[in-house]
Amino acid sequence: MEIVLPELILLEDFEGDYTKFIEFIYSVFQSDFIKHKTGFRGEELRLKWHPVYLDKAYTFYHMTHKGEDEQNRIPDLRRCERLPWAKPVIENCDKWNLKIWPQNRKGASRLCIWLELKGEPDYFVILDIRKNYKLLWTAFVAEYEHEKRKKQKEFEEWLKTQKPPES
Repeated sequence: MEIVLPELILLEDFEGDYTKFIEFIYSVFQSDFIKHKTGFRGEELRLKWHPVYLDKAYTFYHMTHKGEDEQNRIPDLRRCERLPWAKPVIENCDKWNLKIWPQNRKGASRLCIWLELKGEPDYFVILDIRKNYKLLWTAFVAEYEHEKRKKQKEFEEWLKTQKPPES
């Protein structure tokens, strides 16, 4: 199965104007996740809205900024460039046979979806599992090889817990 993704959205396409760039990225986010709802395995995804950051949904902030300290996250151009990938990755994860596994992070149950492409950094989409729905949490690019190794180890550990299908 061939994986077809939208083109990257580059800051240079906006002549280096970060404000125009981020507003365009947000318009893509609005189209993909607010105006036209995205589904995961037949279930509609929800977004985290609060705290609103610069008049934008908090999920958008998490998908386009990085950092451990919530108060001091910084823009991540690689996340921004690939934001249009999130919707097709989520909606086609099974068709594209992507790696998907549950994770526990700081007491939260999450699902990790891993897109591996030749010639591109690996891309991850994280969904938060709530009682009656899934919440789009974040998406990011693996910047370093050790990040991919860590994710691969997590995936393999999860696989070990899976029972083979009964005959």
